[in-house]
Amino acid sequence: MFTAEDRLQQRLAPHLQRVLIVEPQPAAVKLLADLLRSVAATQIVSAATDQKALQMAAVVDPQLIFMEHSGPALDGARLARAIRRSDFSCRKAPIIMVTGEATAQAILGARDAGVHEFLRKPFTIKDLLRRLEAVALKPRDWVEAVQYVGPDRRRFNSGDYAGPRKRKSDSRKTSDEMRLIQALKIVRAAAAALDSDWPQARRALLAQAADIQKVAVSLSDSTMMEAAAALSRQLTDETATDRRALDGAIGSLLVFMPPEAADAARAA
Repeated sequence: MFTAEDRLQQRLAPHLQRVLIVEPQPAAVKLLADLLRSVAATQIVSAATDQKALQMAAVVDPQLIFMEHSGPALDGARLARAIRRSDFSCRKAPIIMVTGEATAQAILGARDAGVHEFLRKPFTIKDLLRRLEAVALKPRDWVEAVQYVGPDRRRFNSGDYAGPRKRKSDSRKTSDEMRLIQALKIVRAAAAALDSDWPQARRALLAQAADIQKVAVSLSDSTMMEAAAALSRQLTDETATDRRALDGAIGSLLVFMPPEAADAARAA
């Protein structure tokens, strides 16, 4: 007879086929690897430094990444940001940060770097399963902005976090208007970063154009849909892209910002 833990491990197995462990201590790598292999048949690769981790991430395409917060030639937050802003296939893979020093600064720094979960050493198999369940079976919305790239920070979870609780509204689906406002705010920020950070600004604009198209479908707004599609075309058709046309496409989308949201942004 299967227990609840057995059923959980069966559900987790497809998400644990390739795992990257970034950890400078061989004993810590072995401990985590043994625990993971007790959950599922897992191909595990490891790296001890930022540089080696980036090389392995590009080659292995891990489904899940564990990384130590810090160590010799290792800065977990910096590494997480580099992966999130890369062109790797695994750039959206869940990242679980592991450390023995779970200070508020470390936890919030990990969240702001695009980490999914935080795991404090020493940990038990139950602690590990709880984090694995969160990242593999409870997906979070992805935020593709300029200053931040990663899972929705409002749903960051850590048993060690002692800051403000999650918003009451987080349990409800985001309304079309709220989705639109968030997307247009990111469009505006990305437009301001076109000259300083073109790769991420372009990625952010493409992501928001796709999200706005979904909102337009929900609202049956063909004008908004065409404006979002026009921006996507400007960003994907190299023969058609020029700065004046791109600025025009961005401006055509920003007119859909609700007046009260635009006023609040100007006052900020």
